[in-house]
Amino acid sequence: MDQLPFTDDTVIFGLLCLCLGFVFYTSSIKTGFWTKFYGVVPTVLMCYLLPGILASFGIISAEQSNVDETASNFLLPAALILMTLSIDLKAIINLGSKALIMFFTGTVGIIIGGPLAILIVSIFSPDTVGGVGIDAVWRGLATIAGSWIGGSANQIAMLEIFEFNESKYSGMVLVDIIMANLWLGFLLFGVGKTKRIDTWLKADTSSIEQLKQKVSTYTQKIARVTSLSDLMMLLFYAFVGVGLAHFLGQYFTEFLVNNFEIVRDKEKIFSSLGSPFLWMVVFATIIGIGLSFTKAKNYEGAGASKIGGMLVYVLVATVGMKMDLSRIAENPGLIIVGFVWITIHAGLLILVAKLIKAPYFFLAVGSQANVGGAASAPVVAAEFHPSLTSVGILLAVFGYVVGTAGAYICALLMEVASKV
Repeated sequence: MDQLPFTDDTVIFGLLCLCLGFVFYTSSIKTGFWTKFYGVVPTVLMCYLLPGILASFGIISAEQSNVDETASNFLLPAALILMTLSIDLKAIINLGSKALIMFFTGTVGIIIGGPLAILIVSIFSPDTVGGVGIDAVWRGLATIAGSWIGGSANQIAMLEIFEFNESKYSGMVLVDIIMANLWLGFLLFGVGKTKRIDTWLKADTSSIEQLKQKVSTYTQKIARVTSLSDLMMLLFYAFVGVGLAHFLGQYFTEFLVNNFEIVRDKEKIFSSLGSPFLWMVVFATIIGIGLSFTKAKNYEGAGASKIGGMLVYVLVATVGMKMDLSRIAENPGLIIVGFVWITIHAGLLILVAKLIKAPYFFLAVGSQANVGGAASAPVVAAEFHPSLTSVGILLAVFGYVVGTAGAYICALLMEVASKV
């Protein structure tokens, strides 16, 4: 994959937009094959899969591109601001406790899933989960736990704490990316089957529907023909907010690192609070919520959430290009460990959702707030409805907070499991 046909980021971005344009054009055709096709496969899943197919065939590569990083730094906070601009905090609070229950269920699923996966795989392939010293596989799996409960900052913290052999670290990153993205694909597929899944779960979706209806009614009330002035003001709110979120995030991170040892020391369980990306997301969300208390809220009528939604789909495409299916065979043993692990996580979520009759929305977003973090939890939430984006953001922030501590516990359990 050294000689890729396309390595220029502007060309890669163009290809991603080509994928998005193809999906939305074909999904707008209301007759024939495409109607049947999109009746089975959600549009968001196709926006995710097509870039993945390009990556799998060696046409593009996320590893040799900065498009995904640029999207995360610029488009993600802009989307968060535009999609929380009309937020109704009271209505979100009225969603109840099931969102938090499903989030923590996802966390527990990762914590117990790691050691259980080691025990299961060790039955038929003990070498796969063996190793000693810095080469011990459980040390490497601890980095995946950090990623799946919090994010990349938590992942690096686990690498520092447990001192895994860095020459083998790329194999763990591969397992992380492949399994996390495959699971994201399943969740997005389920979005198109939400009503059927909620019926099976016997879920009470009334609070979610009330929030969606309230936002939709408000949007219709303030709807207007969008002018150039409206678009320029949305550009102003979004990207001045992005700049401010980055500035405050960096400043606040430096303040924490300089004044608190527990944040500065990468071997401390709260070191992930020293992540500028975390605080950038937090401040972008705060800015969006702050604007919702001003007249800026009326710009929802000019299409604020629709523009935010467009940015989200670009983010979906950049996430999709990380899914290189051709690399699954590189380390089949660890892929099996990752598969068993994510299956335990998913199974526990489904079981608890069934028991407490939680809507599929809480299952999907609760999972992604752990496994995907701030980059994908809002994306999944927005796919249900733009008004629900903030739920994904808030849960993802929880993921960052508990990520390192949860991953630390998981790592200790995996160490015990590897010695059984």
